Amino acid sequence: MPSVAVKLYSVFFKLLLKHRLQNRIQATPHESDPFGVTSRPEESIAAANASFTDGVATKDIHIDPSTSLSIRIFLPESALKPPDAESQPRPRIRQSNPQPKHTSDAADPASRRHSYNIPNTNQSSITDPYRASFSRRNSFGSNAHKNGNQGIGSSYEADSLNMTRPMNGGGLAYRGYTPLIMNAKKLPVILQFHGGGWVSGSNDSVANDLFCRRMAKLLDVIVVGVGYRLAPENRYPAAFEDGLKVLNWLAKQANLAECNKSMGSSRVGGTEFKKSHIVDTLGASMVEPWLAAHGDPSRCVLLGVSCGANIADYVARTAVESGNLLDPVKVVAQVLMYPFFMGSIPTHSEIRLANSYFFDKAMCLLLWELFLPKEEFSLDHPAANPLVPGRAGPPLKFMPPTLTVVAEHDWMRDRAIAYSEELRKVNVDAPVYDYKDAVHEFATLDMLLKTPQAQACAEDIAIWVKKHISLRGHEFSY
Repeated sequence: MPSVAVKLYSVFFKLLLKHRLQNRIQATPHESDPFGVTSRPEESIAAANASFTDGVATKDIHIDPSTSLSIRIFLPESALKPPDAESQPRPRIRQSNPQPKHTSDAADPASRRHSYNIPNTNQSSITDPYRASFSRRNSFGSNAHKNGNQGIGSSYEADSLNMTRPMNGGGLAYRGYTPLIMNAKKLPVILQFHGGGWVSGSNDSVANDLFCRRMAKLLDVIVVGVGYRLAPENRYPAAFEDGLKVLNWLAKQANLAECNKSMGSSRVGGTEFKKSHIVDTLGASMVEPWLAAHGDPSRCVLLGVSCGANIADYVARTAVESGNLLDPVKVVAQVLMYPFFMGSIPTHSEIRLANSYFFDKAMCLLLWELFLPKEEFSLDHPAANPLVPGRAGPPLKFMPPTLTVVAEHDWMRDRAIAYSEELRKVNVDAPVYDYKDAVHEFATLDMLLKTPQAQACAEDIAIWVKKHISLRGHEFSY
């Protein structure tokens, strides 16, 4: 069972959320505001920091002038390492007396509970029984894969960080990280969609900022946190359209970066610098430098939290339908963390856990009423029920590999597991990680983010995602 502190916090959380929803309903405008909002005044915001203070630099970008849609980019400090050591596959060398391989506890499968369909490991290697007790209960539909580690090279010269620039008065003005070297290390890109029940949460909240930083460092990727428009100011399909806009923006940035490369460069002291760049009508650069220098859109992963998982699944379906139209962006996998699925026919967990922690069923019904247009409200709406008959989109067999994370005390768990089972029936790699004594948003909620279980969940996700984003010769496995 969850701890007493979690139970008490859940009670206050529900009371506060109910009060805010009632105020939201009373203040709902009669006409939709196309510009919308992406955060609430009561949200605790983490300021962007373009320096690598804790190993990750961040910046905010408003990418759509007609709406409030914005993104926050999380760039890990590992992007500053030269690509030469890691860009080439490792040659296979025969050894007459191979030495035993040592791995850290975070990557060792023996440090977690035994999982279904995963090869048995030496349980005697578990050195921390407490950690083994709180990690995931079981996993469904997983397979074994190869294991490897990426090499680590030395970092770039400090001058290439461009952290400060002289002012006219002789002082220094902070400018943040600006990539100057064009053959920089390329990292996969994760599009992350925050939770909050459609009406709250933001991509720059303290909790979401910490979670994205954690994933950027664990996975060695660029995380793009999407600040989609919230309901009821902007009801369905605004949030879904915003998610797709960001994916198209990512494709546009990749194409602009390629065009920018062909416009000429110069070398100073063996370092390549750009002589020109693409600008808009106001003279501002249209190319986002961090993504242009370090982003690899051909290894794109979608990660959705709670209602953000619904957005991620919609974006994945649309990406499959779009095919080559999104080139060079390729969605290679998606992660659905306790998705916000519902349906008119209740599942066993929806009956047994209807009054569960933090987001109970009655509260979620109200959230869906605020999100869906009144004339379209239905628990079998395609945005709510992924298995509703006749749902538009490609056949499930074309969906990318999908990892689903569920919690033992989450009333939405059964429908998420059912969706994963349907994917596995058509041979999609779709494991389910089921966490014992966990509640909805146990790995992303502000109070629970620093718990050992939240850290273990992030590490489990990282292990699974790495096998889909790793270059040939750098495969990872459980």
